[in-house]
Amino acid sequence: MRIETTHRVPFPLADVLAWHERPGAVVRLTPPGLGGVEDPAAGGLRVGRVVSARLGPSQLPNPVRPRWVLRHREHDVTADVGRFVDQQIHGPWRDWRHEHRFAADDHGTLVRDAVDLELPRRLESVAGPVESQVRRLLAFRDRQLREDLHFHARYADTPRRTIAITGSSGLIGTQLAALLETGGHTVRRVVREESVRPGEISWDPQAGALDPADLEGVDVVVNLAGRSIATRWTDGVRHEIRSSRIHGTALIARTLAGMSDGPTALVQASAIGFYGPRRPGELLTEADPGGEGVLADLVRDWEHAAHAAREAGIRTAFLRTGLALSDGGGPLLPQLPLFLAGIGGRLTDPDAMTSWITLDDVVRAFAHAALDADVDGPINAVGPQPVSAREFARTLGAVLHRPALVPVPGFGPRLLLGADAADELVRTDQNVSDARLEASGYETTHRTLETALRHVLRR
Repeated sequence: MRIETTHRVPFPLADVLAWHERPGAVVRLTPPGLGGVEDPAAGGLRVGRVVSARLGPSQLPNPVRPRWVLRHREHDVTADVGRFVDQQIHGPWRDWRHEHRFAADDHGTLVRDAVDLELPRRLESVAGPVESQVRRLLAFRDRQLREDLHFHARYADTPRRTIAITGSSGLIGTQLAALLETGGHTVRRVVREESVRPGEISWDPQAGALDPADLEGVDVVVNLAGRSIATRWTDGVRHEIRSSRIHGTALIARTLAGMSDGPTALVQASAIGFYGPRRPGELLTEADPGGEGVLADLVRDWEHAAHAAREAGIRTAFLRTGLALSDGGGPLLPQLPLFLAGIGGRLTDPDAMTSWITLDDVVRAFAHAALDADVDGPINAVGPQPVSAREFARTLGAVLHRPALVPVPGFGPRLLLGADAADELVRTDQNVSDARLEASGYETTHRTLETALRHVLRR
């Protein structure tokens, strides 16, 4: 089976090739729900380079996620043409060869992809759907390339930064590191390991261990560390959720405040949980004093934990993220099986508002906050068009070509998450404004829910 596509990217050939050559390109071209690159810090198109990935959502254990290994076999670049070839050396197909060609033209760069794919015999009967999935993947990669290049073009005159990221192996952190690296910035991953690889920084937030010397030469710290809240809230889990955020943030803030020539900015993860789970009829802005509830108290204390950095005059931005849409994790993933089975529907009251944002827009918002010296204080990282629970379900059903008629019974989320977590994570009503984010100069890529879901789900 041979699959060929051609796309035009409105950027010079040199920019397109440089983007592909840098670490992070393979991560940005791989949908999170399709698989994860095993060595995301590696990059380049040199002949012989091996790219290894695990196919399937990262929530699944590695033994059940097939390993797919590709080797760069050929690489040719001239002033007007670029070309490289990936060949499968281990994986789910009998054979896979992907030739990428790039050619300069008067309107930018033509990107031509040719995939020669030989299916296992047991899959030959589904060749049509497989071809459709490959074409959707190539269209996704085209969008990622042009949208990332558009983002980088806005910061073409900004000096390249060195940015340290905690939580760099998480859903947002993996993509943020890759986005920054494809823009030519240097990323230093902050990991909870005593033995680190070149370019990594070791820390232990529970023990209060972070060596200021390791942050010398770093311009910005992005703190994404924290245990996932999308789980059943036992007493032990509540303690872990809280301590993983408060202790780590306070440690970073104290460390930065004590450095005479350290990073000049801290970009701190936060959440719209600050406003409380249900605020019907209100437009929530950063001027709001915050709501009530477990998450509101947590986020308020989480942001306060960074006070040492602010008091030391370090630019500190708090990105209060909405529901990040991705097929690789977050609140969308658990809904997909129900909708694909034809029994999906809204999760809460039909008129309750949902403030969403795509994973890619969250990632670019964090990068924007890291690179723009004017971004300071709390800022809502949400899309410009929140929707009701009814509209969210209807749009998701339409994108998946499935009905969205059956509301999820309230006992379902309670059985999965427990009463408290379900009450604050699922039964929400938050109409959150993105006006401050837009006023800061950030340009949202996916402005409507339908556009967002079509990108995330490759539909």
